[in-house]
Amino acid sequence: MSRKMLIDGEVNNSNEEQVTQEYDYDLFVIGAGSGGVRASRTSAGYGAKVAICELPFHPISSETIGGVGGTCVIRGCVPKKILVYGASFAGEFEDAQNYGWELNEKPNYNWKKLLENKTQEIVRLNGIYKRLLSNAGVKMYEGEGKVVGPHEVELTQIDGTKLNFSAKHILVATGGRAQRPNIPGKELGITSDEALSLDELPKRVVVLGGGYIAVEFASIWRGMGSTVDLFFRKELPLRGFDDEMRELVAENLKGRGINLHPAENLTELIKTEDGIKVITDHGKELIADVVLFATGRIPNTKRLNLEAVGVELDRTGAVKVDEFSGTNIPSIWAVGDVTNRINLTPVALMEGSCFSKTVFGKEPSKPDYRDVPCAVFCIPPLSTVGLTEQQAVEQAKSDTLVFTSTFKPMKNTISGRQEKSMMKLIVDADTDKVLGASMCGPDAAEIMQGIAVALKCGATKAIFDSTVGIHPSAAEEFVTMRSVSRRIPPGGKPKTDL
Repeated sequence: MSRKMLIDGEVNNSNEEQVTQEYDYDLFVIGAGSGGVRASRTSAGYGAKVAICELPFHPISSETIGGVGGTCVIRGCVPKKILVYGASFAGEFEDAQNYGWELNEKPNYNWKKLLENKTQEIVRLNGIYKRLLSNAGVKMYEGEGKVVGPHEVELTQIDGTKLNFSAKHILVATGGRAQRPNIPGKELGITSDEALSLDELPKRVVVLGGGYIAVEFASIWRGMGSTVDLFFRKELPLRGFDDEMRELVAENLKGRGINLHPAENLTELIKTEDGIKVITDHGKELIADVVLFATGRIPNTKRLNLEAVGVELDRTGAVKVDEFSGTNIPSIWAVGDVTNRINLTPVALMEGSCFSKTVFGKEPSKPDYRDVPCAVFCIPPLSTVGLTEQQAVEQAKSDTLVFTSTFKPMKNTISGRQEKSMMKLIVDADTDKVLGASMCGPDAAEIMQGIAVALKCGATKAIFDSTVGIHPSAAEEFVTMRSVSRRIPPGGKPKTDL
């Protein structure tokens, strides 16, 4: 789809006389999450007259409740990471003893205090996002927006009154929402929204799902002392990540005391006096205080009226967009999780910035999805950038070189914790270019951010080898791996192929 005619300031090369039309706004954004806020602010920075709407704030979202800041700030990345920090102290207390710290009594844990502080922090961030919009000159409306025409948005305010606005461009940035599996008793389960705001710390938890949300919450609750059973459909959790890393994550989860149930699903939940009875497709029965469904998220398009105005959606409900984030309707655009491309906050930020450059900056810009780093904040975390071993071998035209290093972190040699870290580099044998990197171990995400810069610059293995390490650190392993662990020809078989 050509975007030339959509960029403000471009010349219309047709012979038809141009008609100038006045709009209330140059841009109206529906959804004030990461992508929507970034697009609003950067568009305003180019001189556009911008408005944005968002649902009223609440930590637990619904079709009529949301909040400025969106999923990441209010009920996703930020509060989740706060809980991960809280859960990590349990292991630290254990490890401290061999470092000379004498803990005469088991530390008491106050779940309510953490939840209270977490809520205070997301309220603070919600206020910061509002101020960022205001300072950028963006008009903020609270209420539910929907598209009623190629250039028209209808806003339903909190009191039920409706307002209509015209806009030269409309940007949909409504994100996604957790979904529940269609099993009997599904109403007894919770999603990640509710998991971040439970009144009491559950003693017995069942988690269904094998993705990052599932393993992160399993780690959180186990770290806080709960009994955790994790059920997932595949042989290993974290489908799509490097198989060797998935094996280590599973090993670490078990080492931390999480009960893994691979290739097993839940079939029914039943309310009992003692809790929630969980029945599996293997005939198992467990009693839990909380059952978390971490079975994926769906694009938030149900109430936007998009199909009625002709915007194409895919079978999941995601907005179909081209490489510039434009829909099939020239005046309507979409960024972030609502498009179901790469559903990460930094990616939504990138898409929002590229949209602004394209539409208002006279600089057509495509988001670059190569070498996007990511992290799973289980305990210890996993982080990766570039190709997995499986992806590299599948795409290879020459041999693939795999370098690995598995070791006990220095801290664990004294603490006695039997937990290992692993680092991995994937290299093209012909070009020496580093195609991918992975790490599972403490500080993986912090280390991988720097590795991502190197891959984005096209670093070769020789450049890694010529880089002086920081000693003693885990990170230096990435520049000291000299021996090839295995060499795989095109069409060969990776070490694991699950």
